[in-house]
Amino acid sequence: MNIAEIAKLAGVSSAAVSRYFNNGYISAEKKEAIRKVVEQTGYRPSVQAQTLRTKRTRMIGVIVPKIASVSIARVVEGILSVLNSSDYQMLLAVTENNPQKELEYLSAFSDKQVDGVILVATILTAKHKRFLKKPLVPVVVVGQEMSGCCCVYHDDYHAAYDLTRYVLDTGRRKPGYIGVMREDQAVGTERLRAYQDAVRDAGCEERADRFVIADFTWQSGYEKAAALLSLCGELDAVICATDSIAAGAMKYLRDHGYRIPEQILLAGMGDSEVGRLADPPLVTVHFAYEKSGELAAGMLLRAIGAESAEVQGVRLGYELIGRERQGISAASVR
Repeated sequence: MNIAEIAKLAGVSSAAVSRYFNNGYISAEKKEAIRKVVEQTGYRPSVQAQTLRTKRTRMIGVIVPKIASVSIARVVEGILSVLNSSDYQMLLAVTENNPQKELEYLSAFSDKQVDGVILVATILTAKHKRFLKKPLVPVVVVGQEMSGCCCVYHDDYHAAYDLTRYVLDTGRRKPGYIGVMREDQAVGTERLRAYQDAVRDAGCEERADRFVIADFTWQSGYEKAAALLSLCGELDAVICATDSIAAGAMKYLRDHGYRIPEQILLAGMGDSEVGRLADPPLVTVHFAYEKSGELAAGMLLRAIGAESAEVQGVRLGYELIGRERQGISAASVR
């Protein structure tokens, strides 16, 4: 089967069939006639021929640091919701938190293997930034703010600041913080900076250096809860950079006889299922991860279709969740 034969069976021109397969405009009547013939014959156009003709692969590369992450899964779901309705397919690359692997995938994808790339970023090294300044195909970064590059990111600083102030407004004055590596600008640096600013603004200056650094796992949260108690001596609240870390901290505290929230209030960030299923549920912050994926995919598709892409940066808001969780009363937050 070829386009001419499909056109003959459908009673339309070859040009109409070509427009059908390339998402061009044709009448609803002709579209339905072609669709029926395609369905009956099982015809599929040659991907190689389409690529040579249109210079498009109809493929999008998506680079993520890991797959065992609820937040990243939600971002990918948002990306897919857009790609699935736009006749694009996704190639997923998982780097296992290896920045060098990210660079390798960026280079491979940019070598005309895909029409564009979405990078779900954690660490942006100097090499990343040099590459992203002049990419060979359009690139959108998700999760980190980067000047001169299309990006969709969250308001990590104000989210962590408001969460910390909320915890302090419940009367807690001996908080501690479990963060992540500072090389991650958004989750590592900005959330820690927000915690430190919030405790200083609340008159708890000495608590600003009461923090430890964990990995992005509940197991690390379990281990670092012990380290935080050793550092602080006494705690009445533990604020964590992620819900998974907070869940691990909660298990450690329970295993060692602490009452939650009576003795120690637990807070995380991400509004994940693990936080909702905890007993009591975690005080947390909701980020629009799916929306970030949707916006990134839409931004990328527009960039692919444009002769000169406009650099855009979109910062998403957040919602503080759990004013009545852990048996604490509501407090006013900014």
